[in-house]
Amino acid sequence: MARYAYAPLSVEEGRGGSRLPHSASAEAERASKVNERMPMFVGICVLVAITFVLSRSPQAGVPAAPGGAVVGGGGNAAVGVASVPEGTATVSSPSHASAPVVVATTATADVKKVDNGPVIQISPPATSSSASTATTTSASSTTTCDCDGKVDPKTIDLGSLRAAALDATPPHIIECSAASDGESQSACHLPPATRYAALKQKGATLWMTGCSGAGKTTIATALEDRLIKAYGKHVYRLDGDNLRTGINRDLTFSEADRAESVRRTGEIATLFADAGVITLVGLISPYRADRDAVRKRHEDQGIPYYEIFLDVPVDELKKRDPKGQYARVESGELKHFTCIDDPYEPPLTPEITLKTHELEIEQSADILFRRLEMDGILEGAPKLSPPGLPNPDGDEIIDLHVPEHDRAARMEEAKTLPKVLITDLDLNWLQVIGEGWAAPLKGFMREGTLLEVLHFNSILVDPFNLTENYAMHSSTTNFEEFKSHRPPDRVSMSVPITLSCTGYTKDAIESSPHNAVALTSQMGNIIAILRNPEIYPNRKEEIVTRMFGVIDPGHPYIEQIYKGGDYLIGGEVELLDRIRYNDGLDKWRKTTKELTDEFRDKGADTVYAFQTRNPTHAGHAYLMRSAGENLKKEGGYKNPVLWLSPLGGWTKEDDVPLDVRVKQHEEVLNSGLEHPGGLDPATTVMAIWPAPMVYAGPTEVQFHAKSRRSAGASYFVVGRDPAGMKGSNLAVAHPDDDLYDGDHGRYVLQNSPGIGSMNMLSFVKVMYDITDNVMKVPDETRLDDFISISGSKMRLLARNGAVPCSATDIPTDLVEANCVPKGFMVPKGWDIVVDYYRNIDSGRWIPWSRPVVDPGADSRTSTNDSKFGTGDFQLKHKDYESFWHDIPMKPSSGENVVNFVTEIPLLMTAKMEVQKALSGNPISQDSNSDGSPRYYTYGTPFFNYGFIPQTWEDPELKDSLGNGGDNDPLDVMEIGSKRLEMGSITPCRVLGHLELIDEGEMDNKVICISLADPDAGAIHSLGDLERVKPGTIKRLKDWLKKYKTSDGKPENSLASENPTDVKETMELIDETHGRWKNLCGKGTGYVSGDHGFWLEAAGCKGR
Repeated sequence: MARYAYAPLSVEEGRGGSRLPHSASAEAERASKVNERMPMFVGICVLVAITFVLSRSPQAGVPAAPGGAVVGGGGNAAVGVASVPEGTATVSSPSHASAPVVVATTATADVKKVDNGPVIQISPPATSSSASTATTTSASSTTTCDCDGKVDPKTIDLGSLRAAALDATPPHIIECSAASDGESQSACHLPPATRYAALKQKGATLWMTGCSGAGKTTIATALEDRLIKAYGKHVYRLDGDNLRTGINRDLTFSEADRAESVRRTGEIATLFADAGVITLVGLISPYRADRDAVRKRHEDQGIPYYEIFLDVPVDELKKRDPKGQYARVESGELKHFTCIDDPYEPPLTPEITLKTHELEIEQSADILFRRLEMDGILEGAPKLSPPGLPNPDGDEIIDLHVPEHDRAARMEEAKTLPKVLITDLDLNWLQVIGEGWAAPLKGFMREGTLLEVLHFNSILVDPFNLTENYAMHSSTTNFEEFKSHRPPDRVSMSVPITLSCTGYTKDAIESSPHNAVALTSQMGNIIAILRNPEIYPNRKEEIVTRMFGVIDPGHPYIEQIYKGGDYLIGGEVELLDRIRYNDGLDKWRKTTKELTDEFRDKGADTVYAFQTRNPTHAGHAYLMRSAGENLKKEGGYKNPVLWLSPLGGWTKEDDVPLDVRVKQHEEVLNSGLEHPGGLDPATTVMAIWPAPMVYAGPTEVQFHAKSRRSAGASYFVVGRDPAGMKGSNLAVAHPDDDLYDGDHGRYVLQNSPGIGSMNMLSFVKVMYDITDNVMKVPDETRLDDFISISGSKMRLLARNGAVPCSATDIPTDLVEANCVPKGFMVPKGWDIVVDYYRNIDSGRWIPWSRPVVDPGADSRTSTNDSKFGTGDFQLKHKDYESFWHDIPMKPSSGENVVNFVTEIPLLMTAKMEVQKALSGNPISQDSNSDGSPRYYTYGTPFFNYGFIPQTWEDPELKDSLGNGGDNDPLDVMEIGSKRLEMGSITPCRVLGHLELIDEGEMDNKVICISLADPDAGAIHSLGDLERVKPGTIKRLKDWLKKYKTSDGKPENSLASENPTDVKETMELIDETHGRWKNLCGKGTGYVSGDHGFWLEAAGCKGR
């Protein structure tokens, strides 16, 4: 750590004038300092001497004025002359480098403020009776100076002295020293990045140059007013008024003094900007070399510098002439007026040129504001996004994908970690986190973060560790610790992003030696690693109450929350690969980084996002195009880019499916601007927004806007009742009615904490104009020409297969005529909508982003055309007609070995099972009572699950407690370490079994280990199993008892806590095999034929 210290003096003196002892090296260093600084010291002394002489020396033939001398502001030499009262005379300067000095022959020595010119007012000589006695002298005058032996001030060229002093002075004087050898001197100063981060802005200089009257002060004042009042920025304006009354009061309007004025102002601006102040300079500064020197000074210091040329024709300036100066020049009253008879050198390559005669004051100020905004000057953080696009929340680009070269090693690590189940909805949230949509979040929320979200709809962050709180949201919540300083920044975060788990998973994590878990999908694929897990109670009621603010047990997302486990897991995530859904829509799924790159490639200087939950009709297109035009006209943007942003995550069942919306949007883009319902693909980017919809109204819409900003949007189009829905019939206050007031969402959004610079564009109502077949804002003077086409009417027309109406005869009742106006929607897009609504129950749609994955089936199996994960999926064996009836119960050899058919591979939660009633007895997914595919929700299975072929648990076979068999083949839990493929046939050594009592039925579970497992050679019994894999039996029993509790069902029970041995288990297997023979008519017992099973396979009753 560096410490601050004064720089060494050139000579150190002790008390009494004695020199302090020092080493030879120290003396050498001091001598070097003396040599380095002496020229500057000499120059200062010369300037002090000159000032003293001037203050003591009278004018030629005139007593010294008791009032001294004062020079005033401005940039034109002639202005000062014209401002002098009548009776003044001009005294020529002592050299060509000095401007005329005006001597006022007034009767007093009062100092008068002059707007634009140097005036030295001196009392008249006692012998003079009138102003006419004033005479003009020159530097070459032979008039004898009554200087009492001192230097004649008229013979001194201050400009040359100043230039010589500057040339002799080193430009960089050490002001502090580092505490340790080898450290940079910058160690003694607060780093600019830290300063800017704390101030929440960067320093910069806007140097406005141009002729008098061009508007420098006016525009700078307008910009200053806006930046300070509306945005709370630190801004200061430097101009002649506050410079020439202070720091520059000793300067005239000579060329040298003008150069010195610009140099001093440039140095002040450099210091101000380095301090983080946005500095507005308004000086004529006519000479290019002087301005270039200021630019170089800024560039050398790494400070943003903008030269702004107010380019106004002189004729226009003469028309303006607010002070009448140009008129006085025309009359000959003023001489040496810059831009008229004194030179002005316009900038060659200014950063900004303002033709203020063609712009309103606010337009000019807005151009400057937009440039500062685009370059990130108005934010303290380094600019991370392309110009014109905002930084992500928290000023950190979040991309949590593991680098490709590390993926293999991380995957191997993940295989050793406890597994945490993530549902497809959780997978959506994981994508949101990993791709940066919820920046600065880096994982599922810890308890402290969740509390901030629930109570404030935002979180405090410290991205630059100003208060040592950078890791606040990635550290375990500590309720006993109170920080001395709160994080300085607040960012929007209104929706809880949490991961729930059951006690089963909690126990697995807490008993693990690892400080990480593997996040595993419903289909058994490891997706990510979560580090440093923090497990805390899932306070569902509190979350629902604060998040939704309504009481509606039938609300679809509220139902999802209550289905979750009793615990939440927080921690930072690492994505092991890009999340892909393989549903044909992945090309429209882009990360936040990919989106900002695409916006940059399109040359966007701002981005406005339009979220879609429905197909896009011409009214939407009108609003989107109009928004872009308004941003150009009113916002001053050159190339605003539209982000068409369809919802992609989990949605409620009656929403329009994702694939329907995306494909319809594709046709909107394909139509371009040829159709009123089309969009220009050159200025439009379509990208799916990955987050689930939670239907939380005003709370949720804040996250909609915030997440779009994280991907580069500065504007968000928001309509009425954003993120709202109608209450269910269980809603307390609003059953079958809007849960939220339609106006509340927009109001809350624009006033929400942490929303920052995000701007809202209002979604106004549009109607169809039958006079030109265009959707637009209705004209109040001819409302009869407009018809309204609501969403419900559009859906009805689509279900009825409505065809285009006549372009010249549009009926007032579209439903009765069963037609849709041709300008309502692009034709091919309408066809897609009609196809959906007329086949809404076909099941071929993609409601939301759910992964389409390969089942990981054995190579000797085949599938039908249906997707895995749907109720229609079927898996059959190529060698056997029936998994159940044709595969032998036992392999040809091996003691206590059976054939195990895998239904559910290790880690998979899709409840796959052999279908006893279907032809061929295929393996397919079980369904819930509502027909949806069934998944285990208790956790990730640590075993392969399946059955023993040619067995049957006969309901007539009772146990000692009177429970009958469950009417299925005998179930098996294979406890090896390798994942077995679905539909595979594996020789498996029997170890024992547990008898589960499931809703009054006997459901035996055989425990076995694959002969191919690495541990098979050491495990021949349950005792061996506990020795090799301690705790396995306990985990199996826990699973069997509780796996349905996460679905709201009661616990199961076991007939006995002690599993049976191998011998007893083999007897059970033989018994169920005999019962199967009876079922097929091959045994000695009789089985009724009303079972509904398909038994026509060759191994049973078949040919």
